[in-house]
Amino acid sequence: MRPVTDLERRVAPFRVESDYEPSGDQPTAIAEISRRISDGARDVVLLGATGTGKTATVAWVAEQLQRPVLVLQPNKTLAAQFANELRHLFPQNAVEYFVSYYDYYQPEAYVPQTDTYIEKDSSINEEVERLRHSATNSLLTRRDAIVVSTVSCIYGLGTPQEYVDRMVRLRVGEEHDRDQVLRRLVEIQYTRNDMSFTRGTFRVRGDTLEIFPVYEEMAVRIEFFGDEIERLMTLHPITGEVLTEDEELYIFPASHYVAGPERMERAIAGIEAELADQLATFERQGKMLEAQRLRMRTTYDIEMMRQVGSCSGIENYSMHIDGREHGSAPNCLLDYFPEDFVLVIDESHVAVPQIGGMYEGDMSRKRNLVDHGFRLPSAMDNRPLRWEEFLERIGQTIYLSATPGDYELDKVHGDVVEQIIRPTGLVDPEVVIKSTKGQIDDLIHEIRTRTERNERVLVTTLTKKMSEDLTDYLLDAGINTRYLHSEVDTLQRVELLRDLRLGAYDVLVGINLLREGLDLPEVSLVAILDADKEGFLRSDKSLIQTIGRAARNVSGQVHMYADQITPSMESAIEETNRRREAQIEFNERHGIDPQPLRKKIADITDMLAREDEATQALLQTWADVGQKGRAGGVKPSEKADQPGQPVPTLGHRAGESAGAELAGMPSADLADLIQDLTEQMRAAAGELQFELAARLRDEIGDLRKELNQMIEATK
Repeated sequence: MRPVTDLERRVAPFRVESDYEPSGDQPTAIAEISRRISDGARDVVLLGATGTGKTATVAWVAEQLQRPVLVLQPNKTLAAQFANELRHLFPQNAVEYFVSYYDYYQPEAYVPQTDTYIEKDSSINEEVERLRHSATNSLLTRRDAIVVSTVSCIYGLGTPQEYVDRMVRLRVGEEHDRDQVLRRLVEIQYTRNDMSFTRGTFRVRGDTLEIFPVYEEMAVRIEFFGDEIERLMTLHPITGEVLTEDEELYIFPASHYVAGPERMERAIAGIEAELADQLATFERQGKMLEAQRLRMRTTYDIEMMRQVGSCSGIENYSMHIDGREHGSAPNCLLDYFPEDFVLVIDESHVAVPQIGGMYEGDMSRKRNLVDHGFRLPSAMDNRPLRWEEFLERIGQTIYLSATPGDYELDKVHGDVVEQIIRPTGLVDPEVVIKSTKGQIDDLIHEIRTRTERNERVLVTTLTKKMSEDLTDYLLDAGINTRYLHSEVDTLQRVELLRDLRLGAYDVLVGINLLREGLDLPEVSLVAILDADKEGFLRSDKSLIQTIGRAARNVSGQVHMYADQITPSMESAIEETNRRREAQIEFNERHGIDPQPLRKKIADITDMLAREDEATQALLQTWADVGQKGRAGGVKPSEKADQPGQPVPTLGHRAGESAGAELAGMPSADLADLIQDLTEQMRAAAGELQFELAARLRDEIGDLRKELNQMIEATK
C-alpha cells in the first residue's frame, strides 16, 4: 500500500444513484458493517443469503465509508457482473475492472520427461488491457475509485512510484521542446503512427501533437507555439470533435513495466551479473547445454532492453527493474491503493482458498524453466503473492458469502453480520428428502408438474457419466433437457442459461456448475441426486449454495434424493430452515407478500431489432422535416474507412451528454454516423462480440438523443 499522493486531486464523493432504497435487513447490515469498519475492526463477515442484494449493500457501505474499495471476485464472469452493477449505482464515480488481459494464455513451460519446451503463447484483449490501465490511472489520480478484480490483483505489476515518476505532465503556458516530448513518449512505450491512430500511439502534424492514452477512450491534442504549449484539448478519436479545453494533462506510461534510462541501466547491470553467476554454476555442474540456452536467451533480451526499452517477457526481469532483493514480494495492484482502502472479498469461501493456492502452482512451473536454462533464477521473483504477503498488503476486509468458510468465521470469532431477508419477500425454498428408490420416476413426475406451470428444473449429479446418461434418459422420456458440462465455454453457457429462462427447454442437468453465479428466477425445483454422498460436492456449504438456486421463485423447492441424512445434509437443512423461519416471520410482521423475481431476459437479437426500429423511425423523421444535405464537418465515409479505429463511446466517465461532444456536427453527418454505428453493431453481434455490440448500442442511444434535439429545434 502507498500513502495518498498529491496527484489524487479529483475528489468526488461516492454517491449511490438508485431508484430503490435499502430494504429487508439491508439497512441493518449496512449500518453494522459501516460501524464496525469505522470503529477499526480488521475483519467483518457478511453472511448474505442468495438474492438479498449483497452488491447493493457493498455500494451503500462504500457511500458511508467514502474510501477507495477493492472488490475481489473468484472469476471473471462474477467480476464483470459485479462491476456492471456497481457502475449503474455509481455513474459519477470511477468503477474499474481489473482482470487478466489474456483471451488465451499458454504460459512458458518445460517438460523434462519429454524434453519439450513450450513457448509462451497468448492473445491479449486490448479492451481489457485498457481497463487495467484505467484502473491504475484512477487509483493514482482520484479517491472515488472502486476496482473489481480477480486474483490478477496479486500478480506482479510495475512499481506505482515508477509509473507516476515516468508520467508526462503538460500545462498550458509551459515551455517544452517538442522533440523532447516525443522522446519522452517513446521512453514510456508509446509508438508514433501518423496513419492509424490507436491506443498507445501518437501522431505529429507540424506544431500539433495528438496522443491516444492506453487507458482512455478519448484522445488528447497538444498545440505548440514554438516551444510553448498554447492549447491542451481532449478530443473524440473518430470524429475529431474537441470535447474539452484543458489547462493541464497527465499522460501515464503505456506499460506497467516502464523504467527510466537510469533504472534500466541498473537493471541491465544486475541481469548481467546474475547471468555470469548462473553460467558459472551451470559450468561447474557440467550443464553446458543449459548454459548455452541461458546465454543466448538473456543476451538477446538485454540487447532489446538497451535498444527499445523493453523485450518479450520483460516481466521476468521485474526483480532487477524494481530494484528488489531476491525472494522479496513483487509489486502488484494492491500497491497502487492508498493505505486506507477497504477490501471486499465476494464468495469468500471460494476466493480465500484460491488466493492461498496461487503461489505454489506458479512456482512449480518456474523451477523447471530455471533448472534447465530457459530463465534466470530471478524469473521466480515474477510471481503472485504468498498468502502472508497478501495479508501484509491489505487492511480492513469485508468477507461476503452465503456460506462463509472456517477462515473467515475464525477471524471474527463467529460474530457475523447477517443479511437473509430479501427485498422481494422471497423465502428460502422448502427442502424435501426423498428415497433413492424409484428416484428417476419421481423426478420425471416432478419435472412434468413444473413444466405444466411453465417453470424450470435444475438437476445436479455427482459424475459426468451420470449427467450424460440422465440427459439421454430424460430426452427419451420426451422431456426437453440439456446438459451443462465443463467443456461448455462461457458464451455457450450464457446462451444455455438464457434458453432455459426463455423456455427453449425445461431441464438443465449438471455437476458442479449449478452453484455460485446462477440467477434463474424461473427455476422452481432443484433436484440433488446422491445427496448423501459426503464430499466436496455434497458438503454443507456446497449444498447450501445449490439450495440457493431455487430461492428466486415463490414456489421454490429442493428435493434431496438420499437413503440417509448425512451431517452435511443436516447442517445445510438446519441453516436453510433457520433462514426460512426468519424470512417468513419478517414477512408476516411487515405484511409483505412475496413477489416473484422478474428479471429481464437479455437477448441480443431483441436488442438489435429494437435499436434498428428506433433508428429507422428517427432517420425517417429527420428526412421528413427536410434536414438534408451537408454543411461541412466529418464525413462518415471518411471515418468508417480508417483501419484500426476504435469504436467511439461517449460519456464513459461521468455520463456526459453527447451534445457537448458533438457540438457543431451537421445533422446530416450525425444521421449518417448513427447509421454507420448501427451497421457496426449488427456486425459485432453477428461475430458474437456482445460487449462491443452493447457499447455501440449505448453510443447510438446518445447520438439519437442529439439528433432528436436538432429535429425538435427545427420544428
